[in-house]
Amino acid sequence: MADISIIQSHTLTHTKAKDAAQKVADQMAAEYEMNAEWDGDVLKFARSGVSGRLIVSDKDAHVEISLGFFFKAFASTIEQKVAAKMKKVFSATA
Repeated sequence: MADISIIQSHTLTHTKAKDAAQKVADQMAAEYEMNAEWDGDVLKFARSGVSGRLIVSDKDAHVEISLGFFFKAFASTIEQKVAAKMKKVFSATA
């Protein structure tokens, strides 16, 4: 079960939604030193103590993040930052 689960609706085309998901992944990679890889419409990401996936559909993007023991103390801060980034990139005009 994920420690963080965020669903962000969007009105983007599928391609633009995947581009937006990549922007979120790039920002997370830079900030949290994560590796990310696409598997179809699922962007899987991981680093020591953190793993998850961002699933892109035609109507929303759903991120699920599992946190290791150390990161659980920062769950609310991480959730707020990721939610704000998702809202920003998925609210972009198509």
